[in-house]
Amino acid sequence: MKKRLSLSCIFAFLFLLLIAAVKLVDIAPIGPDGTSVGLSTLNGAFHTIFGYNDFFYTVSDIMGYGSLIIGGMLALAGFLQLFKRKSLAKVDVEILSLGVLYIVTIGLYVIFEKVIINYRPVIMPDCTEPEASFPSSHTLLSLVMIGSLIMLIDKYVTKQKPKRILKSLSYVYIFVMVTCRLLSGAHWLSDIAGGILLGLSLLSLYSAILKKCRSHSHHNITIGI
Repeated sequence: MKKRLSLSCIFAFLFLLLIAAVKLVDIAPIGPDGTSVGLSTLNGAFHTIFGYNDFFYTVSDIMGYGSLIIGGMLALAGFLQLFKRKSLAKVDVEILSLGVLYIVTIGLYVIFEKVIINYRPVIMPDCTEPEASFPSSHTLLSLVMIGSLIMLIDKYVTKQKPKRILKSLSYVYIFVMVTCRLLSGAHWLSDIAGGILLGLSLLSLYSAILKKCRSHSHHNITIGI
């Protein structure tokens, strides 16, 4: 558990360090409408090479909705357990912890919509002004939703072959999603990096909580809390 908590803290520290760099280092008005961008040389060079790509943006957008659907299905599983067992204490601790993870993730998403770290490198077709861009919410949500799914597969899928297939597909999903979002040009490179670091911090914390709960329950996961 300590290693996983340490990993969570390391990723969180790197995330905060990235925020400081974006706000303080190499700032230049390279964004739309003259918006200032930190790490402008790196971000500007990457965006110049790849630009905006509507195909990759659409693919990543669709996959982002897919991540939310998967997250919604996991949340629904928790509500069904609560309904059948008629007690919050009897809901699987993985599912309860997952609910907390989702709440924290959504809370952070709302915060970064209000506290602007960076604006998008382009004004999107359906918008009239620059939007908040850091961290990439699609990257963050996909990492959290699909990454947490991977952690739950071992408990809820018993057969080895389906288990391996589901895990492999989940890893591929995350890779394709993040790559498409990166190549879409809807975010600066630092926005994608921020989404990855914050997502990994939250997933490491979730993993540490699961390990702690399992050790206390002697591998019997359905316990009261």
